[in-house]
Amino acid sequence: MKKKILLALIIILVGIQFIHQEKNESNDETYSISTKYLVPENVNQILKVACNDCHSNKSTYPWYSNFQPVGFFLTHHINDGKKHLNLSSFTKLPIAVQNHKLEEIVETVEEKEMPLESYTYFGLHKEANLSQEQREVLISWAKAQMDSLKAHYPADSLVMKKRKKS
Repeated sequence: MKKKILLALIIILVGIQFIHQEKNESNDETYSISTKYLVPENVNQILKVACNDCHSNKSTYPWYSNFQPVGFFLTHHINDGKKHLNLSSFTKLPIAVQNHKLEEIVETVEEKEMPLESYTYFGLHKEANLSQEQREVLISWAKAQMDSLKAHYPADSLVMKKRKKS
């Protein structure tokens, strides 16, 4: 019985190698955060190494992403990250949502919720392990962008509307 289960698992594992996920490589930057907001080179570098793989339209895939089920996991992880924050389509969002996303950047970086530990496990993406100085740079930048929005838009336009419960 154990041999049959092992054989079935091997067949499934080999079989799923032929199922490929669409990769996040469009690199469409039409509505990128940098089209509206000042993104200095030091901030851009931090975003590039610590954020963009999961929060932009261009992911850099490691060699092991070609093996399933790891590829499935990475695709799901990237899609989920982009659902929460996509820096490549940032300016397409309503201004209140942009302001809220900047607030979330501050909060998640301050609380060290980002980058996710799973992104840096086993020494992977070690450049994404942000130093306290890099965290402060990112937080200061996001707060400065929020201040800029406050200076250019009425206060009530920067607040997200409460959703009505159905």
